[in-house]
Amino acid sequence: MTRRELLHTMGMGMGAVAMAPMLDAATTVPNPLAPKKAPLPAKAKRVIHLFMNGGASHVDTFDPKPALAKYAGKAIPITLKTERRTGAAFPSPFTFKRFGQSGVEISEIFPQIGACADDLCIVRSMHTDIPNHEPSLMMMNCGEVRQIRPSFGSWVTYGLGSENQNLPGFIVLCPDGLPTQGNQNWRSAFLPGAFQATRIDTRETQIEKLIENIRNKTTSSDGQRRELDLLAKLNRGHVEKRGDDALLEARVQSFELAYRMQMEADDAFDLTREPEHIHKLYGEGIQARQMMIARRLLERGVRFVQVWHGAGQPWDSHDDIKTNHGRLARECDQPIAALLKDLKQRGMLDDTLVIWGGEFGRTPTVELPDLGANSGMVNGRDHNPYGFSMWLAGGGVKRGTVYGATDEFGFAAAENKVHVHDLHATLLHLMGFDHQKFTYRYAGRDFRLTDVAGNVVKDLIA
Repeated sequence: MTRRELLHTMGMGMGAVAMAPMLDAATTVPNPLAPKKAPLPAKAKRVIHLFMNGGASHVDTFDPKPALAKYAGKAIPITLKTERRTGAAFPSPFTFKRFGQSGVEISEIFPQIGACADDLCIVRSMHTDIPNHEPSLMMMNCGEVRQIRPSFGSWVTYGLGSENQNLPGFIVLCPDGLPTQGNQNWRSAFLPGAFQATRIDTRETQIEKLIENIRNKTTSSDGQRRELDLLAKLNRGHVEKRGDDALLEARVQSFELAYRMQMEADDAFDLTREPEHIHKLYGEGIQARQMMIARRLLERGVRFVQVWHGAGQPWDSHDDIKTNHGRLARECDQPIAALLKDLKQRGMLDDTLVIWGGEFGRTPTVELPDLGANSGMVNGRDHNPYGFSMWLAGGGVKRGTVYGATDEFGFAAAENKVHVHDLHATLLHLMGFDHQKFTYRYAGRDFRLTDVAGNVVKDLIA
């Protein structure tokens, strides 16, 4: 017996005796993903975040700027520091038209999303802090550009748990590998590991490739259960000797979740079970599969689903924006519109919060050849953190609404500005949380998603 063990036994012996019956009664560690009730009245109970990785251009999608045509090829009277050199005003190569009874103006590249305009709440006055992908991804996903912080999805599952104990509470659908900053985009950081997302490569179509080891070909279900029970018993003994260990607890939970997923994941990801008319509604391709999978996961009680449009930076159109944005829009226009219609017809849109957007916008001025970011065609746009657009749908937001505005050229948020912290505060409010009180104590400090900033934008709430 070491000196540490002797002191522990002598000093804690009576407490251990009193604790023994409770330890015997607890056969498993508490389930961190057990469903919980929000502390405040909530309008939404689940989230789907459609992430346009790379930064979609707001002036080519949801924020028309006719002044750019007037100044085409000329310098505009607004000078803001950009990451790379930009030149004259660059009018959008796309036309905008009014959609729905609300008459919201949306680019021609999104005709089917435009048909859902009366369900959208478009925020045209978003802004963030830094024009680089890495910190802006961290800000949008984690509320902090530099330090390690839990992701928005992790906060939501920490606060609400999951309605399905056989699937992860937070799932990321991201094809073709990891994006910039990798799994930091959906990390749990100092929150318990059970709240980190499970990432699925939706490029794959076979269930065995979508989820590794989803089927056990060597051991029966009963045999696996006995193995896990023995492992849990050994781990409990380990914890009793060494005290609480968050990493060990997360590992125990991951074993249990992996076992339970074998019971239900096969059904959730099997799109052959969808009827033909649903396949026609969503269309073909990776984006269609992702949206169908996302709806099936939400339908089965998964709390938070994030859908990435590719692992690279597909919306990062430093050049040839007409071709690139046009192609990307064709890939996701029908699937996203189908998702909104499908959720609505199933009665799920009212309490599902749908979020669309990227990490920042793009400049209204043309990007000049510099630093190797483009191929010298001088028909693309640089990163723009000063002003960009996002839209929300369902989950208690005002429908058929446009909130805020950028300046006449689309360079910077000018009216009713909404910082990312404000967006997060508003989203948490819709989920039933006061963002200032929704905290987790770590290293002697109470941390929150919105750091020490953020205000709920009440005008976005129905």
